[in-house]
Amino acid sequence: MKQEKEIHEQAAGNRGQGMNYQDAVRYIGDVPKFTKKNEPENTVRLLDRLGHPEDAFQVIHVAGTNGKGSVCAFLENILRQSGRKTGLFSSPHLIRINERFQVCREEISDEEFTDVFLEVLRAVEKMQAEGYPHPTYFELLFVMGMVWFRRRKIDILVMETGLGGRLDATSTVAHPSLSVISSISMDHMQYLGDTIRAIAAEKAGIIKKGVPVVYDASDREAAELIREKAAAAGSPGIPVYPQMAQITARSDKSIDFVLNNRYYDYVSARVPFPADYQVQNAALAMTALRVFDPEKKIPDETVLQAVSGTRWGGRMETAAEGIILDGAHNADGIRNFLKTVRRIACVRPVSLLFTAAADKDYPEMIREICTQVRFEFIVTTQLDGPRAVRAESLAELFRSYTDVPVTAEADCLSAFREAAARRGDSILFCAGSLYMVGEIRGELIRQSRDKNQA
Repeated sequence: MKQEKEIHEQAAGNRGQGMNYQDAVRYIGDVPKFTKKNEPENTVRLLDRLGHPEDAFQVIHVAGTNGKGSVCAFLENILRQSGRKTGLFSSPHLIRINERFQVCREEISDEEFTDVFLEVLRAVEKMQAEGYPHPTYFELLFVMGMVWFRRRKIDILVMETGLGGRLDATSTVAHPSLSVISSISMDHMQYLGDTIRAIAAEKAGIIKKGVPVVYDASDREAAELIREKAAAAGSPGIPVYPQMAQITARSDKSIDFVLNNRYYDYVSARVPFPADYQVQNAALAMTALRVFDPEKKIPDETVLQAVSGTRWGGRMETAAEGIILDGAHNADGIRNFLKTVRRIACVRPVSLLFTAAADKDYPEMIREICTQVRFEFIVTTQLDGPRAVRAESLAELFRSYTDVPVTAEADCLSAFREAAARRGDSILFCAGSLYMVGEIRGELIRQSRDKNQA
């Protein structure tokens, strides 16, 4: 409580002097130190005090374990290319917190971020004066996003959940136009449950009465649970099975496929990623679009062009020549990641930079990596903060499974520079953490900027 009081006194003092962007970001970063997750009703109270900004536009709500960010990216691009003024609310950010709030793929400015933060903070302080708790980090960002999207007068928001669904702050949006659930697998078990059905039940918590839900039906158990939840809510449930999308061609930069279901009659499409899992994500987004737009006001041509032109950083992204970044950070994500790596390894040597968070099943991830692919070399590194696993501990696990050279470097960017310098003719894959991917993307952007200025 003392720390909370000090932070609030500092914020009040800064506000009197003209609180700036850095102050706002610092304040938000300190929130996890003095509060905990609240009941959804607390977020509703805050939205109520701000005039329910989330009711000012249509919302497509997306949940899932893996792929939800990519599904959001596909959907947002389709809607924007069709002429809609789109908002995108996503997490986590890779480089800057502003990435979480975008209108027509332009991030919120530092000035707008600060102004919106101060408006929401004033409402928070009034709530606290009435005895209600301070919102969490994600709850605060969610409400800030809703306020900004209302200010910008968007037509439709594509909104990604933070964690789970049922108790997620985003689920306080009472009247979404459509719900979408991407692939479900074992992750965040300490919060969501230790079975697929339990996790699926949390994700299916985004389903609202009568609102259609389009869902990835790759996992039979998860699909069955979502179907049950949709029926109980009187919501049309539309499954998307992997066999609906048949891959026809691959390159090192894209995959062609044919989609056939009740909305697309053997339509040929392309995803601008080399990862098979993006085909299912695209099929899910394309199907969701048709459920949202049953009269086909958005023509197939626009849908296909938008899908083929979608960009989403850190998801099997060729970020520089010979360097691919992928945010795979759980066992299922790594398995999908390795499908692409195995295919590329058939024609090119491959190397790996890897890290993981302590709350992930990283021993299983490492075992899977070593049994599926033989890399030229492996470099391990570590994250900052309490979730870090020591780089040397990760290296020791790799060495227990493989005889290829494994080195450990605690500093993330030093590890990346070492791996990039050693890669030779190999493709360097960087995986295991979106936070690491974000640091590397930032480094590559700085390198490119410095090169252009030289």
